[in-house]
Amino acid sequence: MNLDNTTLTQELNDPILNTGLYIILTTDEDDARPVYISGNFNNWRTQDKEFMMEKIGNNVYHYKFLHDFDYPVKLLYKFTKGDWSEVEIDSDGTRTENRSTLNHTGIQKEHVARWRKNWLPFKQSFLPQVQLISDEFIIPQLNKTRKIWALLPHDYDNSSESYPVMYLQDAQNLFNESAEFGNWEIDKKLAVMSEYKIGKIIIIAIEHAEEDRIKEYNVGKTVLGKGQGKKYIRFVTDTLKPFVDSNFRTKKEREFTGIGGSSMGGLVSIFSGLRNPEVYGKLMIFSPSLWVVPELKINAVKANTADTKIYLYAGGDESETMIEHIKSFKDNLVSSEFVKDKSKINLSINRQGKHSETYWSDEFPKAIEWLFFNTKET
Repeated sequence: MNLDNTTLTQELNDPILNTGLYIILTTDEDDARPVYISGNFNNWRTQDKEFMMEKIGNNVYHYKFLHDFDYPVKLLYKFTKGDWSEVEIDSDGTRTENRSTLNHTGIQKEHVARWRKNWLPFKQSFLPQVQLISDEFIIPQLNKTRKIWALLPHDYDNSSESYPVMYLQDAQNLFNESAEFGNWEIDKKLAVMSEYKIGKIIIIAIEHAEEDRIKEYNVGKTVLGKGQGKKYIRFVTDTLKPFVDSNFRTKKEREFTGIGGSSMGGLVSIFSGLRNPEVYGKLMIFSPSLWVVPELKINAVKANTADTKIYLYAGGDESETMIEHIKSFKDNLVSSEFVKDKSKINLSINRQGKHSETYWSDEFPKAIEWLFFNTKET
């Protein structure tokens, strides 16, 4: 329904409101995205259809808690457009604190000035420290050198904390503003996550091999020919990780160590996890190039992989076989018991998603949050 002010006033004066809590939300910004209320009453789930607010006018929404609702003593909540990447913010683009009320009946009026979109805008003061580890880091397994970066939490120098680590491929496209095809904006996304007190993580960004990129990320013999992927994996696992653990304050254990990438970078990350489950407990796989028909040997016996978490993403507008391939890969992981608990695999599909940095950028903070910081109490 679409109410005018007179009708809305009559609604709010209805005696039935005394039988439950009635929340009225107004907002300065509005669009077609639905509005949800999330809180300590539903484990902070952001797309809980039971708590989707009804639009009752221009920029006006409402939600009525039923009279028999099991309230926490103190109700804590926030408004989102369906995800923490699209949560409410104030007029200056700053995070808002949790809202709260002790009331279980009556009217609670709330207002949202703005909404985040794809985790932006960000605050400069929360940007990660970007440190060039080396212009020419030696890769003994391939007799090459490579440029490698570390993105450290913004307050790394003022802290004694140790952090989980994610190793990412294709550093040229992760935070480089002049990247030819755009970039993931991981520095900006990490800034916003840090503002929300999630995402305190070290990212190790490894540049690809330019013209030898496909050869280096190709594991074994595939339709692309014989690759050097096994040697590249040995470099990241046996050479780079020990260096990082020795030079930065890291949580070294597998449950705090992840590897990921997109396209061919996603493919080599799959193999890294399958071949070294004792090292990598988190895999972030975006649009993997499974079309190259790799020989995937999923060995569930090699290590205790019960707590391995795998975030899979695919776009429906990438290729005719992308979604089919990634669903099949997920089924193989489950049937092989490499991941014994289905809840440890998050399959995210965007039917409109294309094979591009724009969509991987959107997925990055969701994947990092789910893999390492799976809590909604922000």
